[in-house]
Amino acid sequence: MKPLPHLLLALLLAAPAALSAQTMPTPKPAPVEPAHHFDPPWNAPFQAGVPFTVPGIDNAPDLYGDVVDPQLVVFFGGNQFMVLDDLLKEFRKAHPEYVRIFVETLPPGILAKQIAQGSLVVGNLRIELKPDVYAAGKNRMDMTPEWFARTTSYAQNRLAILVRQGNPKKVTSLRDLGRPEVRVSMPNPAWEGIGKRIEESYEKAGGAALKTAVMTTKVKAGSTYLTQIHHRQSPMRVLYDQSDAAPVWYTEAFYQKMLGHPVESVDIPAKENIMANYVAGVMKAAPHAKAAEDFVAFLNSPAGQAVYQKYGFLPPVK
Repeated sequence: MKPLPHLLLALLLAAPAALSAQTMPTPKPAPVEPAHHFDPPWNAPFQAGVPFTVPGIDNAPDLYGDVVDPQLVVFFGGNQFMVLDDLLKEFRKAHPEYVRIFVETLPPGILAKQIAQGSLVVGNLRIELKPDVYAAGKNRMDMTPEWFARTTSYAQNRLAILVRQGNPKKVTSLRDLGRPEVRVSMPNPAWEGIGKRIEESYEKAGGAALKTAVMTTKVKAGSTYLTQIHHRQSPMRVLYDQSDAAPVWYTEAFYQKMLGHPVESVDIPAKENIMANYVAGVMKAAPHAKAAEDFVAFLNSPAGQAVYQKYGFLPPVK
């Protein structure tokens, strides 16, 4: 038998591969999310001025409004950032005399340090403004009663668990956060008041063993990540698949779903949950005392309450 010519032999050997390529569908590459697709700020940007927000580099979503010669300065606990657009819009309707307003929405412990020390440094920026109003959870406010001319409750909240859409790790309760394979994004109790409250819920749900598993064992193992500013970091870590679950305030999960982000919220039963009572204080040292009184009164007005309830907050303590 004569050997086949080289060209014919090559064609015969290539035929099965060619046929397979024609009959087998070409797999589509998995969709790749842009590197900063879910980065804040999540609220509407200001229309005036030169826009220069560079996600991941120059981005300060928790410093809001007019930092030069403000007529009102408010320090809000960070988990209320989502209400600002609507809240200030309605406040200005009620009080059109206040045009320039500056708001910070940072962890209450950081705001307290800023008040005590007199300034805040973000990158190369130093902000030296005294607040007219400080608003945070009641536990935090009770630490410094000497700061306030008066205080009032204006909203309540409760906890939920934020997970990626589809809930890949099948998280159904706080107890699941103790599983070694579940990556948890957890507020650092050192300066985020919600961290201490979540620890209370861990003990309700699984005793000291669950708290130790999440907050000690898994921190050492690297599967619990402690945030510095949970209301930004925790949603982003879940959205970018860096964490599987994040205990957050209910309103934070509610807002991420309002934005259409691919997340779900896991409810925590009342017997394992805790309630947050938000309190606003008019500062004794307020540079704009009348504006402070007007703003705190507005929080409990029908217009102010409508904004808070739109974003999932509960009415204030009577």
